[in-house]
Order: sequence, then C-alpha cells, then structure tokens
Amino acid sequence: MATDYDAPRKNDDDVSEDSIEELKNRQPNHQSSVVDEDEAEAAEGFELPGADLSDEELQVRVLPAQSDEFTCGSCFLVRHRSQVAREHDGMLICADCEA
Repeated sequence: MATDYDAPRKNDDDVSEDSIEELKNRQPNHQSSVVDEDEAEAAEGFELPGADLSDEELQVRVLPAQSDEFTCGSCFLVRHRSQVAREHDGMLICADCEA
C-alpha cells in the first residue's frame, strides 16, 4: 500500500475523534445466538485417555505373513523381503534396526 507523504496530516485531536467514530461504525453488531454444533453429539466420538473400553470389540482381519515378507527379530514388525539387512542366529533383522 502506497503512502502519500505530501498529504496534510491530521493533528492528534482529529485522529482520536475520527478513530472512535470509525471503530463504532466498524464494530459488527450481529452476534449469532444459534450454536452450530451440539456439544453432546460432538462428545460422543471423543474418547478420553484411560477410558474403559472393555465392552468394545475390535474387528480386524489379520493376514499371515506373505511369501515376500518376514518378521524382524528385533522390532517384530512384518517387513518386505527387500528390507532384510542381515540374519543373526536364524532371525532376520530389518534395515531400520540395523541402522
């Protein structure tokens, strides 16, 4: 934004009077009394840490390791055969654990 330094400046009294009037005119007078989201509905999907989840059932389909996969002997993650870094005592070690 360019500033015209040759324009006449207002003194402090004019600035304070104008700014108060401008602020009153700029202030939004509309306040919504309608709540967009119901707090009870929002809280239904929120789980607190340490909440009792004993009645919940986890439904996950577990697949056995495929022919091109191995289980790392250090981190016990299932990895692709391309991630084998070395073999130690019959256990395959992944590249992440080797590093």
